[in-house]
Amino acid sequence: MSTPPEFDLIVHGATGFTGRQAAAYVAANAPEGLRWAISGRNRTKLEGVRASLPGQGPEVVVADAQDAVAIDALVRRTRVVLSTVGPYAKYGTALVAACAATGTHYVDITGETPWVRDMIDVHHPTAQQTGAVIVPFCGFDSVPSDLGAYLLVRWIRTHWNLGTREVRTGFRAKGGFNGGTLDSAFTMAEQGTQRAMGHPFLLNPIDARPARADARHADPTGPWHDPDLGPAGQGGRWLAPFFMAPVNTRVVRRSAAVWAGRDAPYGDDFAYREGMLVRSRAQGLGIVVGMAAGVGMLSFGAGRAVARRLLPSPGEGPTQAQMDGGFFTTELVAIAEDGRVVRGRIHGDGDPGNRSTVRMLCESAFCLTSERDRLPVADHGGGVWTPATAFGDVLLERLRATGMTWEVVD
Repeated sequence: MSTPPEFDLIVHGATGFTGRQAAAYVAANAPEGLRWAISGRNRTKLEGVRASLPGQGPEVVVADAQDAVAIDALVRRTRVVLSTVGPYAKYGTALVAACAATGTHYVDITGETPWVRDMIDVHHPTAQQTGAVIVPFCGFDSVPSDLGAYLLVRWIRTHWNLGTREVRTGFRAKGGFNGGTLDSAFTMAEQGTQRAMGHPFLLNPIDARPARADARHADPTGPWHDPDLGPAGQGGRWLAPFFMAPVNTRVVRRSAAVWAGRDAPYGDDFAYREGMLVRSRAQGLGIVVGMAAGVGMLSFGAGRAVARRLLPSPGEGPTQAQMDGGFFTTELVAIAEDGRVVRGRIHGDGDPGNRSTVRMLCESAFCLTSERDRLPVADHGGGVWTPATAFGDVLLERLRATGMTWEVVD
């Protein structure tokens, strides 16, 4: 009989900007009795992170993300790996491969959809055999979108016994970027993955891709008015294209396809769209112009070089005060198959890309360390899943318990 792993959880990349926050969150909120460690490539920096934590702190494990032998040894020592080491296309492949092969569970905060497509194609079958639950997108990319859609779809099914025709979502947020997130964006631009990202069903199982994507699944290119978003009777909301939508929409569509394969479909020909909440069409047009300029800048090496000099480097990010002062609010509307409407709201205090991301990531890991038998995957086993298909109501409960708002307004 094999020896049980010595750790329940390893926070990998604990010396980075997000990794340090994740280690602090685990130290403050870990389920009772959790055996955990921090890992990275630099022992001195890891010891510094441990010294910053209360008590004796976690154990330290040294493993370079690009050393396949060290990574294999790391995953064999734990039940769950929480990875903050991005860009994941550069530093995450060996770790996912090792987790899939050994049956070790894994969560991360990537928004790199082409990379995740590769991980599904290469490692999903292996993870199904070993029982490894591999869950990317466990931060602001893409928990609010994915669990928000799941929340409303489940409410309609439970209360009205109907499927859902569509879910539409609008975001309002205040926060900053950290260097790791920006480095991932630069890397995807350098690799030329924008065309792959444009496929509306990029992450769907290959046999669950519609033959034709109609306009309801297209990424908006200009501002639009949604008459149903917001409180009933207030005339709706203006929205603009949201830079995270090409990630989040693909994740929600994978969830819908996976649940359909589990005989729990969201609805016939289900559609999902999201945008950024704005005050007016004019403000939306300004955002479109700004986004186009940003994409254009990142399309050229010289533009990326300038951006790298001006923006935070890996390991850097907003100040504590800036992160404390951030927030995000998500408004949702779902249309049932009979045309009835239900609305929802999600809210989180603190910088969404840092404070909320860390909370979502760590609570996702805790789902696997402490509540594995209650998760949807308890009945469906290993594979490369999404937050909604791996964690479902369990993660919703955990996030509500942290003070986040996840509510349905019928």
